[in-house]
Amino acid sequence: MAETNENTNQHPNENTVMHGEYKVRGGKLVAVDVTVQDDRIATAHVFGDFFLEPDDALEELNAALNGMATEATAAELASALTTRIESLPYPVQLIGFDAEAVAIATRRALGHASSWDDLTFDVIGPQVLPPVMHVALDEVLPLEVIAGRRRPHFRIWDWDTPLVVIGSYQSVRNEIDAEGAAKHDIGVVRRITGGGAMFMEHGNCITYSLVVPTSLVEGLSFEQAYAYLDDWVMGALAEIGVKARYVPLNDIASEQGKIGGAAQRRFAGGVLLHHVTMSYDIDADKMGEVLRIGREKLSDKGTRSANKRVDPIRSQTGLPRDQIIEGFLDYFRSRYDTVDSGYTEDELTKARELVATKFSTEEWTHRVP
Repeated sequence: MAETNENTNQHPNENTVMHGEYKVRGGKLVAVDVTVQDDRIATAHVFGDFFLEPDDALEELNAALNGMATEATAAELASALTTRIESLPYPVQLIGFDAEAVAIATRRALGHASSWDDLTFDVIGPQVLPPVMHVALDEVLPLEVIAGRRRPHFRIWDWDTPLVVIGSYQSVRNEIDAEGAAKHDIGVVRRITGGGAMFMEHGNCITYSLVVPTSLVEGLSFEQAYAYLDDWVMGALAEIGVKARYVPLNDIASEQGKIGGAAQRRFAGGVLLHHVTMSYDIDADKMGEVLRIGREKLSDKGTRSANKRVDPIRSQTGLPRDQIIEGFLDYFRSRYDTVDSGYTEDELTKARELVATKFSTEEWTHRVP
């Protein structure tokens, strides 16, 4: 599961028909119309382009939702649907959808969950900054969204100096060969999300950040949320000739091997940071000298030998990196409601302060020695 098209929810008022939709990733569209009374679902009508056997089970889905509290979670709604179906004296088959999909569509109808169509995104194109600044902006910008000073946004990183960005929970000693890093004059910075190391040199990969309200992934598991937030990039990759797929938990791969990986951080204010790094043209020999497990990991990044470059996107498309980035931006703009934007001086100032007080400090970088 993981894709949505629209919902036209409102605040639940008595006699108002509220509509929610959920498009199952790789499956069918599920829609739900509800009315409410006294903080309960008074009527529910489930429909869509899914398949259901037997036909009479549709009324059972409706009945399962009737009487549920308007504040019921997606898990509680899905449990009620499953319990109802399993209590029937005959087997029921939900084909192309499941109880979770109905629950999410219901939550959207009730106004508790949002869809892509509810959002307007700031789009920030590549601006060359020290890569540690981009790491800091991944903390600054979500807080700006929480404060209401910045819309949800999609931004592309760009940089001209090398850096290894390790995951929040990785061990520096385990990941980094200190002699190799010193030899190639490559520093190390720890980011705020989990996951693996990012080996970043000028022009060697493509990295983007997406900041959205957590209501966009309402009802999805962590695994589903990863695939859901990168569903758009599968289409963008297809347009440049890369047939990609999502590999749980957080990898994007093609027939030639791994392309990239994603990481997420959920903030207490109801905002989610999702960022992805994709290999464009990485010096595998150098990466193997700087990252202790670099050579071991090369086998799933599109090469069998460290005496090559890791270049799944470049080799499969033959396109310059800048052209691919522009294609990503154009595809995102075509799919969603967007406004072109840039970093404010206040945001850059806050990022510089974080670089000085957090991301460049030994305490933070070596918090997991």
